[in-house]
Amino acid sequence: MRAVQLNLHPAPADAAPRELFARWPSLADIPEAVASGSTRVTMVQAAACDDRFRQRGVDYRFVDLRGMDSGSARARHLVPLLRELRADVLHVHSLARGEDAAAIARLLPAMPIVVQDHADRVPHWWQRPAWRRHYLAVDAVAFTADALANRFTRTRAFPPGMPVVAVPESSSRFTPGDRDEARAACGLDGDPGVLWVGHLCSGKDPLTVLEGFARFVERAPEARLHCAFGSAPLLDAVRARIAGDPRLRGRVTLHGRVDHARVQVLMRAADLFVAGSRAESCGFALLEAMASDLVPVVTDIPSFRELTGAGRVGALWPVGDAGALAEALRRVVSAPPPRGRIRAHFQVELSFAALGRRWASIYAGVAAGRRRRA
Repeated sequence: MRAVQLNLHPAPADAAPRELFARWPSLADIPEAVASGSTRVTMVQAAACDDRFRQRGVDYRFVDLRGMDSGSARARHLVPLLRELRADVLHVHSLARGEDAAAIARLLPAMPIVVQDHADRVPHWWQRPAWRRHYLAVDAVAFTADALANRFTRTRAFPPGMPVVAVPESSSRFTPGDRDEARAACGLDGDPGVLWVGHLCSGKDPLTVLEGFARFVERAPEARLHCAFGSAPLLDAVRARIAGDPRLRGRVTLHGRVDHARVQVLMRAADLFVAGSRAESCGFALLEAMASDLVPVVTDIPSFRELTGAGRVGALWPVGDAGALAEALRRVVSAPPPRGRIRAHFQVELSFAALGRRWASIYAGVAAGRRRRA
């Protein structure tokens, strides 16, 4: 099976193709996951120059698409390359690229096409008729969890009967490590040590997490919460909440922005991972936590249900319910899973090898479906 993955989000013009992986680590993750199986993968990336090279089992083609402002123009430029690559299936990144998928399908009507969600937004009402037309040419759409497609099907953004496949958006290269050594390196403490990794914004709901943790420490006074975050529009509110609650003062450490390598150390040092997200297309921090064998205590949303096996590993709690979070933390602390269980689940269900097998099955399925319709 030869798969071509297509990313039409333009690469930054100031980054040479081989330098782009440092800025966009995920650029390599999905193609490498697929290539870890039996599928030969070429990643075609929109760029400001043409280049080609092979890296870690994946062929990369950087294609200069500047000045091509329509799906038809881009398709005319890309189709000769797809023919040269003898693609058996086309994997398009981002639901917003339905126009490009449809334009390619007009020129290559036998080509099976699957389009993958990457936190894409439901189109505005006036855009939906065009989306439905474009997606008539698509064989399947991929989401981390089936339920994530509901907001698109409910608003009729897809034509009736659009096949939906569930596959995690990505995986993680994190690994478990020595807890005591990691604690010495990063200063994380607590019994248990609870880790939050995410933006301090309303969608991640840090204030509910703080309230849930405050209730938890009433019965676990040695617990500590450590927060690593990027953007922080709620930072003042978070600081005020910590300062105003004696249950939180001295028990919450705001680490702020840390580099990716330090996130790995923090995860190795912690006992529990907590997230209050109201919605996620996947949950990259959760993937990293589970790869690190860190027990997740996360909100009961579709993507987190999928990643945790419906809560078979860790614990799920209802969005916005601080009391339920406190109880979930108590439950996990009183009956912690055996060491290695979270990592074992990750290896079987969420690793690069596991994703490679799932994508190979998806590709085979859409190719067979296209042959039957032909």
